[in-house]
Amino acid sequence: MLQKLVVDLEYCYGIKKLADSFDFKKAKAYAIYAPNGAMKSSFARTFQDVAKGVASGDKIFPTRAAKRTVVDETGADLLPESLLVVQPYDEVFGHSEKTSTLLVNAELRVEYEKLHEESEQAKELLLKALKVQSGSKRDLEKEVSAAFTKGDDQFYKALMRVDEELATQKDTPFADVAYDVIFDEKVAAFLGGKDVKTLIQDYIQKYNELLASSVYFKKGVFTYYNAGTIAKNLADNGFFKAKHSIRLNSEAPKEISTKEELEELIAKEKEAISTDAALRKKFDAVEKAITKNANVRDFEAYLSEHEELLPHLENLEAFREEVWKSYLKKHYDLYRDVVDKYKAAEKRRSEIEAEAAKERTQWEEVIDIFNDRFFVPFKLVPKNRTEVILGQEPMLSLGFTFEDGADSAAVDRTALMAALSTGEKKALYILNIIFEIQARLKTGTPTLMIVDDIADSFDYKNKYAIIQYLKDISDGDTFRQIILTHNFDFFRTIKSRFVGYANCLMVSKSSTGITLTKAVGIDNVFVKDWKQAFYTDPKKRIASIPFMRNLLEFTKGKQDPDYLRLTSLLHWKNDSAAITQANLCAVYNGLFGTSTVPTDGADLVTDAIYTLASDCLAAGDGMNFENKIVLSIAIRLKAEEYMVTKIADQVFVDGILYKQTPRLLTRFRNDNPNHGSIKTLEKVMLMTPENIHLNAFMYEPILDMSDEHLRKLYVEVAALT
Repeated sequence: MLQKLVVDLEYCYGIKKLADSFDFKKAKAYAIYAPNGAMKSSFARTFQDVAKGVASGDKIFPTRAAKRTVVDETGADLLPESLLVVQPYDEVFGHSEKTSTLLVNAELRVEYEKLHEESEQAKELLLKALKVQSGSKRDLEKEVSAAFTKGDDQFYKALMRVDEELATQKDTPFADVAYDVIFDEKVAAFLGGKDVKTLIQDYIQKYNELLASSVYFKKGVFTYYNAGTIAKNLADNGFFKAKHSIRLNSEAPKEISTKEELEELIAKEKEAISTDAALRKKFDAVEKAITKNANVRDFEAYLSEHEELLPHLENLEAFREEVWKSYLKKHYDLYRDVVDKYKAAEKRRSEIEAEAAKERTQWEEVIDIFNDRFFVPFKLVPKNRTEVILGQEPMLSLGFTFEDGADSAAVDRTALMAALSTGEKKALYILNIIFEIQARLKTGTPTLMIVDDIADSFDYKNKYAIIQYLKDISDGDTFRQIILTHNFDFFRTIKSRFVGYANCLMVSKSSTGITLTKAVGIDNVFVKDWKQAFYTDPKKRIASIPFMRNLLEFTKGKQDPDYLRLTSLLHWKNDSAAITQANLCAVYNGLFGTSTVPTDGADLVTDAIYTLASDCLAAGDGMNFENKIVLSIAIRLKAEEYMVTKIADQVFVDGILYKQTPRLLTRFRNDNPNHGSIKTLEKVMLMTPENIHLNAFMYEPILDMSDEHLRKLYVEVAALT
């Protein structure tokens, strides 16, 4: 990992000269405050060139000879892939196929891809048998599908459709039908003709009349086929050899004791019907019509040998289904093997997709971070997460739900971008940056990240969210950061959160070039005072607590009793719940030389804080300056009270002398690593510290942050207790 960065630049965009180094052995991040026009965009652009492997230069004075040395502690050039430059805003920056690999679960994907291998192999065996059975030269997969569904590409669906029917079907009357002869397109067109249909219907009518008058045969119950099958089965199974006989019911019952007798009777009965003069006349009419069509001569020849099929040709599609069911029943074991394997594969497919849908992938964690931390009028929804997890699609597709009060609507990216403000678009851009960072974290790619005013123009909630994310990155060992900004408050905040004073630099620009010096004066202070309303406005009285506490700190020190008393109203201590309004007013009087006695002196201050915070929940949008301070105090007190109660270790709590909230949170998280309240408590850390301390009043956070965020957080924290 990068230990030291050495930079030597001349005439790189707006940088006339800059020679310096960044030592990452002791710290993983640097912050550089650069007023607009000083150097930051030029610095970031130069590193972007390194990442792209292109030369840098001066665009205004292109004849100037540029110099660019960017090396590590060994003097080796930085690899382009080891650099990530985050520009202030790039609307077209999107996630790449590399980042979408975050969703691919290799184990599930491999199993998913192999799911249907067995059913496909079984299908090939079945199709091979069906080809022999039918004698067809067509694509039987399409033929089966078209026979039982509305399309020719739903083979498995077709098999499933007739599953129950085949299970109960006892015979295969049409297993020997020559498929291509009967189900020829030209034959179908011929049979569909009006005249031919009439002739066939006349034949069927006469045929049914004869069948009805038959001694032994009954339509749909006991046909030629049934009788022939029975004769064969009885003989094959030794029925007659065992001296058994069968009795046929009629006006003159007949006893049959041999296969030959049964076959002879069937033949005579069949001949009596088939040679009927009227039936022959009608069949001849059909045959005559057929012989007139040269395209169906093969069909005519086949039909003359299989006259028993003629009654089934009135509804060719229904007949086709029956033929396929006979083929399939003939090879029922192969059919059953395909269906069973397909069902098992489909069951497992559903299980895998359910597992995939439940996975908490890195992508979704990023989306959750964004939805939870960033305040924008839309929510992100991963649309094809299952397909990407299973490797079926390479890129995650994001859906957007735009929210306006109680109303919400799904929108596409184009419409969303048209509706968003610049700051909201930037928040969406941050999402893409997070995706890229997470991809590098997953692969463990050592990366130097140059961050150029990433939070510019954001409101403070979003700005703090970005800062917290940059801090999270710095906690690991994959990234080194150089964070550039022209926003002094952003600079001041990242200093306090994770960069540290020693690694905060300021830009000085002269006629000869740029120099980086250690930052000074970051923590300037400004005092804002609610003295005039202290006794008349309860909210302003509470909001004055941090102001008075800081004054006591600066004038009397942190061991002063009044300072400690006010500390107990900003952090949950042993005596917090016992401090009265009279105690608070006594501190005020001591500071400002007054002697006013409050009318509510016996009331408890913490009760007032919580009551006033609840009142703040109903406030309308606006500056609400004192509301923000009251809410911030109430949020932190409730959060700390909750953690102190849960930790139940007063010795530990009493031993905390500074940074009480983060230390309580660290202990609470260690004691309860998966507790559901941790997210809420982390938000307390995220949003309240800068609001409660006096030095925040010099800057814009408390003015710019909407108290809507604080109201929501107070409700969450109050729910914990």
